[in-house]
Amino acid sequence: MARCVGTVSRGIRAPIIKAGDDIVETVVSSVLEASKDETWGFKFRDRDIVCMTEAIVARAQGNYATTDDIAADVKAKFNGEEVGVIFPILSRNRFSICLKGIAKGAKKVVVLFSYPSDEVGNHLISEEQVEQQNVNPYKDTLELAKYRELFGYGVHRFTGVDYIQLYTDIINEAGAEAEMVFSNDPKAILKYTNNVINCDI
Repeated sequence: MARCVGTVSRGIRAPIIKAGDDIVETVVSSVLEASKDETWGFKFRDRDIVCMTEAIVARAQGNYATTDDIAADVKAKFNGEEVGVIFPILSRNRFSICLKGIAKGAKKVVVLFSYPSDEVGNHLISEEQVEQQNVNPYKDTLELAKYRELFGYGVHRFTGVDYIQLYTDIINEAGAEAEMVFSNDPKAILKYTNNVINCDI
């Protein structure tokens, strides 16, 4: 009989990992415990693969950079001047922390958003809105005033966050000036600065 089921992927819930934790023990016990779950249990077989995110490995090792570490690195590389940040993901708890560090090390941050969405599918605006306004996201670069005129002050449909305002606030609160630009052409940032940090993943 032909094999009918391909690769199966499962997310395993584990305790919160802290610096110094025995990550091997935590992962093994979490996987074995999950395999016995009455509803979602599974058999563990030869050639099955267990993967861990780099984030939990770094946590267990206490290996992380503070926003001050990021600021010092940005300051050393760009002399505390303006810096362009291209294609960041829309994130309240991942990229936003990096952005705070970048802003602490610069006098101005120009954020170049891809639109209508970031690379992982988080939408600033819908594709229908882009069509309705007759904008070509593959060709048109928009500055903030034009973007707001065309698309207003929308929020992300799941998080309820206006990421443009959130990123502006993060930069300003870190003591830097913020400027927001919208384009899918990475070279568009060069109109604003030659100091560029590529933030896509």
